[in-house]
Amino acid sequence: MQNTDIYNLLNKEISKENILLDEPMKKHTSFKIGGDAEFFVKAKSVEDVRYIVDICNSNNIPLTIVGNGSNLLVKDNGIKGIVLKICIDNIDIEKTEENKVIVIVGAGVLLGKLAQVLLKESIAGFEFASGIPGTIGGAVRMNAGAYGSEFKDIVFETTCMDLENGNIIKLSNEEQKFEYRKSIFNNNKYIILGTKLILTRVENNQIISDKMAEYKNSRLEKQPMEFPSAGSTFKRGADFITAKLIDECDLKGYNVGDAQVSSKHAGFIVNTGNATAKDVLNLIDIVKQNVLEKFGKKIELEVEVIGE
Repeated sequence: MQNTDIYNLLNKEISKENILLDEPMKKHTSFKIGGDAEFFVKAKSVEDVRYIVDICNSNNIPLTIVGNGSNLLVKDNGIKGIVLKICIDNIDIEKTEENKVIVIVGAGVLLGKLAQVLLKESIAGFEFASGIPGTIGGAVRMNAGAYGSEFKDIVFETTCMDLENGNIIKLSNEEQKFEYRKSIFNNNKYIILGTKLILTRVENNQIISDKMAEYKNSRLEKQPMEFPSAGSTFKRGADFITAKLIDECDLKGYNVGDAQVSSKHAGFIVNTGNATAKDVLNLIDIVKQNVLEKFGKKIELEVEVIGE
């Protein structure tokens, strides 16, 4: 199928401002790295998502799902087919018994935005996620966490679409099979559409505000926020702190091109200018090899690498 045919199919139901051709993925990732997506499509509703999935299934078009691109490294040759950005952004709050609250939130909602809404409503339990630069969908998918809490602690139920047939299903917390930085959604069989969080209403939101400020200050102090990155590049080990091992290999500040092991936090690889995905991947290999040779430990990526 020609690209013009794909565009015409998409444009039957998706408005043209939400269909971008040969779109640089560096514009859609926090790393500011990546080749072009053949089609970059924004889905504003469940119906949009279903229509795009149907097009891909019917015409054998590769489909890649993204959120805010905060945990992605897109390769330099880009992504074939359709890159679908989920932009469903509803936020609804339901009262339950006593002081518990159910928050229904679309997969495209930014965590920082939701944190501000919850602060205003004096709803606690989400502070740990307030500084993570991702969306709800991405955070549930990878069981994002910080400061001793993870999404598995607050997710009640997630609504998703089966990629094979377009059916909408709801998965309980247990059915989502949360583990450290992963869930059932890593099998790429489902698209997260939204989730229900169970949180707690408090009388005074000052404690929420104080905790959010504390976490923000900690990030600014300890993490290389001044450079583009995809957050923590490597997962922590079962019995070791990965950043500590990288530091002890004297790799802080080591670079390949404009990709650099952060001099502030060795667990981050940052883009100091115009790094390519190849630069980052070569640097990752060097870090892995050094840690393996010095400590006998295999370290795993937390960043997801996609593309050609």
